[in-house]
Amino acid sequence: MKILGDDTIQRTQLKHRINLVEAFGIQDGMSVIEVGCGQGDTTVALADRVGESGRVLAIDIAPPDYGAPITLGEATSSIAASPLGSRVEFQLETDLLDLPDGRFDVAVLSHCSWYFRDPEQLLLILKKLRRMATRICIAEWDVNYTQLSQRSHFAAVAILALYSEFVENEGNIQHLFDSQQLQNLLEEAGWNVVETATVAASYLQDGAWEADYAWSVQQEFSKAPERIRSLVGSFYSLLKKEDIASLDSIVILAE
Repeated sequence: MKILGDDTIQRTQLKHRINLVEAFGIQDGMSVIEVGCGQGDTTVALADRVGESGRVLAIDIAPPDYGAPITLGEATSSIAASPLGSRVEFQLETDLLDLPDGRFDVAVLSHCSWYFRDPEQLLLILKKLRRMATRICIAEWDVNYTQLSQRSHFAAVAILALYSEFVENEGNIQHLFDSQQLQNLLEEAGWNVVETATVAASYLQDGAWEADYAWSVQQEFSKAPERIRSLVGSFYSLLKKEDIASLDSIVILAE
């Protein structure tokens, strides 16, 4: 399969997504709905795992021209043209809440919960999926970091969540949901959490990417209230510019 962009980056990212799908327990022949598919990193791993008899419906609210250096349209078109393409249906610019209640074996939210504005918005999605799937699998960065080198990634995402709230609310990171918050929301939506696990991810590039972005918006916090500027300053004091390890991924399975 053709890999867009830098091969080393894409292969590193794909390795992690394969590990996530293994932790999800996806089996051959399953039908999967993936919410917040983005450029399709997890989608590829899901499509490979469900086999020729399985199917993946991958949706994202973003338009095809969103994303850099590779847009969602470019990435999903490449996947659709690959040997895995017949197993995947992409629906971009699609809000799950607007779809009819189909039936799937598994619903997947892979590193997309932080894109939701608030708990109420995510709760609506989880309730909708409760009517559509037998099982749900969530993967997200684990803010309960265990290595000092991961602290900068935590500080960066905290900064970017504050940036979305007080400076520019179109940022990717809108709300930092931790494992317990996600479990509570799942239970409120009618799911029963059956398993949690941690998948190692410190080797990924995401921590450095988020740190770079956080540094790039530092001056823009001059628009924020004084108390927020003080809080953000504390996070910037924890943020390094090098030797940054990514946070690990927390995986939550519910039925």
